[in-house]
Amino acid sequence: MAYVELLRGQIAFASSMGTTAPTLLLKAAQRLERLDPELARETYLDAWGAALFAGRLASAGSLVEVSRAAISAPRPTRPLRPSDLLLDGLTTFVTEGHAAAAPLLRRATAAFADEASPGQENFRWGWMTTIPPNILWDEDSWHAISARNLKEARDAGALARLPIDLADWGIFVAWCGDFGAAAVAIAEAEAITKATGTHIAPYAQLLLAALRGQRDALPLIESTIRDAGTGGQGLSVQWAEWVSAILFNGLGRYDRGLASAQRAAEETPQLHVTPWALTELIEAAVRTARADLAAGALERVMAATAPSSTDWGRGMEARCRALLSEGESAEHLYREAIERLARTRRRPELARAHLLYGEWLRRENRRVDARVQLRVAHDQFASIGMEAFAERARGELLATGEKVRKRTVATRDVLTAQERQIARLAREGLSNPDIGTRLFLSPRTVEWHLRNAFTKLGIHSRRELTHALSSSG
Repeated sequence: MAYVELLRGQIAFASSMGTTAPTLLLKAAQRLERLDPELARETYLDAWGAALFAGRLASAGSLVEVSRAAISAPRPTRPLRPSDLLLDGLTTFVTEGHAAAAPLLRRATAAFADEASPGQENFRWGWMTTIPPNILWDEDSWHAISARNLKEARDAGALARLPIDLADWGIFVAWCGDFGAAAVAIAEAEAITKATGTHIAPYAQLLLAALRGQRDALPLIESTIRDAGTGGQGLSVQWAEWVSAILFNGLGRYDRGLASAQRAAEETPQLHVTPWALTELIEAAVRTARADLAAGALERVMAATAPSSTDWGRGMEARCRALLSEGESAEHLYREAIERLARTRRRPELARAHLLYGEWLRRENRRVDARVQLRVAHDQFASIGMEAFAERARGELLATGEKVRKRTVATRDVLTAQERQIARLAREGLSNPDIGTRLFLSPRTVEWHLRNAFTKLGIHSRRELTHALSSSG
């Protein structure tokens, strides 16, 4: 019966990632403790992942319930595998918090980031292996693990896994400010899901649209929240609310940004998305004169970043603290945030630190100093493609008395996501048939898209793609 329940739970999770899978997998894990302790631990980890997706919408088998059951299960007598470290770290985080779980999460992160670790462990647990580095604000390990997961899924031809790994990679590169690479990952994932009939919430697409500051992101956000609520995917609801806060903060709609950030920050489970949402909440609360809300959120951000020693975590903490500080203390914290974030891949967050510092300087009547920071912010936003934030920086510059032209991109230089994806694969040395196989297109269709890309880029051969794609942003 235990094996039947395990199979039913796996089918439920694979088909919908909804509300029924957590309780089925939890019951199977509890039954397996006596029959097969090794399989029981793996099933607890599956149940944990299912409970994460379901969030507060789980009919039973919440993340807390799964974590407590897993902790009380028999411990392995053999040396711990990476998956054991992952289970121990995640369950301890849920039951005891950041400080208690941090050492375990670091060990799990190091194990999955290590190229010498068994490949089957990474492949088996896939997207779950990037949760520990996200909790720890460890972007280097996130990058290493995500890149490895994507490569192994491609090498194995695992079409069911690839869209999930592509989504994780798309999120990472979008948040690094490489919108072209994000669009390529999104387009490839869409091609696979269309060909295979699978479905995954548009996590990467939502983040990319929000960072770009596109108002047409709202229908996608609203439909995701609606569909995720119906399908029982609480994590998707929280994600959509978080990116909605980014969008509204970029547009200067701080009242709506605050409301979205509050909903995202209060969603269960309280994992890595929560502190990300809290950073948006603090900015929106300060801009709407809700210092009480900002102060409470700051305490939670500091608790989330306390176990982290990375420039990403410490830089975001400094930026949040600066918003609630005054005088020399605020200036010191803004400078610390810029210095730390400049050492990370987080170009959008660095540009936002310059913007916030410039806005603060202008309100301190230091217009000359403000212009320096606001000009840097505007140029960085424009180069990345963050239109709403660039316009916000431009408005601040105009308020200092400086003239700023609104930047536009020539239509002839803009590639579609499909064209950019094909051009990048061609740049990597793949032939038209190879590209067609990966994207489920005929070689003739690949050739047509590639010719269109050549025309828009003003080039004539594949040898020119490296420079052309780099210069086109």
